[in-house]
Amino acid sequence: MDNTKTAAFVNDMWDSEIIPQISEYIKIPNKSPHFDPDWEQHGHMETAVVMLENWCKTQPIKNMTIEVVRIEGRTQLLFIDIPGDSDEVVLLYGHYDKQPEFSGWDDDLDPWMPVIKDGKLYGRGGADDGYATFGSLTAIRALQEQGIPHAHCVVLVEGCEESGSFDLPYYIDLLEDRIGSPDLVVCLDAECGNYDQLWCTTSLRGNLTGSLRVDVLTEGVHSGTASGVVPSSFRTARQLLSRIEDESTGQLRVEALQADIPAQRLEQAKYAAETLQELTYEKFPWAVENPSPSESHTEILLNNTWRPTLSVTGAEGLPAMIDAGNVQLPFVKLKLSFRLPPTCDADDAATAVKSALEADKPPLAKVSFEVESTMAGWNAPEIANWLETSMHKASEAFFGKPSMYMGTGGTIPFMGMLGERFPAAQFLITGLLGPKSNAHGPNEFLHIETGKRLTSCVAQVLEDHFTR
Repeated sequence: MDNTKTAAFVNDMWDSEIIPQISEYIKIPNKSPHFDPDWEQHGHMETAVVMLENWCKTQPIKNMTIEVVRIEGRTQLLFIDIPGDSDEVVLLYGHYDKQPEFSGWDDDLDPWMPVIKDGKLYGRGGADDGYATFGSLTAIRALQEQGIPHAHCVVLVEGCEESGSFDLPYYIDLLEDRIGSPDLVVCLDAECGNYDQLWCTTSLRGNLTGSLRVDVLTEGVHSGTASGVVPSSFRTARQLLSRIEDESTGQLRVEALQADIPAQRLEQAKYAAETLQELTYEKFPWAVENPSPSESHTEILLNNTWRPTLSVTGAEGLPAMIDAGNVQLPFVKLKLSFRLPPTCDADDAATAVKSALEADKPPLAKVSFEVESTMAGWNAPEIANWLETSMHKASEAFFGKPSMYMGTGGTIPFMGMLGERFPAAQFLITGLLGPKSNAHGPNEFLHIETGKRLTSCVAQVLEDHFTR
């Protein structure tokens, strides 16, 4: 592959087609089913997948077939089949559903309005993960433009990832024969430690979500009348959370949520930390000035990628400040989100958490923990020599620096499914979600230059996969 020609072709595609297309995609409020139960009636998901389908049909890729596969009541799946020069299969994955708006966007930005500033395309879903369809086909086109052979490529773009991919297994079963047995999986939905080199994700944490509810009254009562007699529902909830989390350190106390960290992952975290240094924590929009965590850079990475954590992500029963009268609250309901080590059994973790919260209930209170979802994590198989060599080669060619390995604190449910179905497959899990890109939060952006370089890197890996 002529790297200069590849970079020129990819850059032109991004400037002339991909950026305008992603900008239109950002305008569609196609929130994932978990956040928009009426997604089918609203029609935004259909608008998004048809937009992707129409663009794909304009691409002059040899013998490509494109289909939007539909199962009644489930989000649509974009299925693209591209015959190659061998029977080996490469599966390229992305998703087109989005997280909700969230609050706190800058005055000149909006989740559903694309804005380009300082080489970044702002808006919901551009980097997570709207670019994946465009990047995947452009990488394949880059090879075909130079007459370079590649394997049979299958592209899957789902519409349920942000809700835990609960629709995807039905499509995998339906399309099993057409997908075949991939020996390489390329996923463009992950993080990058910086924007200076190619990053390969080696592990993903699992996720457990559920709701903790504490009831002490059937209705609100004057706080002067009830306090001192009726226990505070908030205090009781806080007491229960202390059973599972050390509030001083954030460390979780439930044994079933723990897992040993493999020696190779410890070593990779050390190298990544040496590269990233303060960027391990400076990438976040801290409220305090000059934050300086007490842990080492390596420990920060391990806390984020291999250790269990708890986040309270929502609440009911707490009135808005303007409505907060002197009332003893009848109940508090907290949405709990646990990030689990990659090798932790999510179902066992759910059972253990429920037991810890509901056992020995505090007096004068009703307590329940309802599990909403469990998603397994993923730990990559040992990387093949050809893939490791190819990633370094690609990173040096298009970034000018070697590739790096890093675990990811988030969850991509599809990887766990694929790991079980295709245990012999190799994985290139990478993406554009770098420092301050803020997927799921306000001011999400796609780093355009990194998107171009990453697309070229995928083309290089596809070539090396064929010639290995």
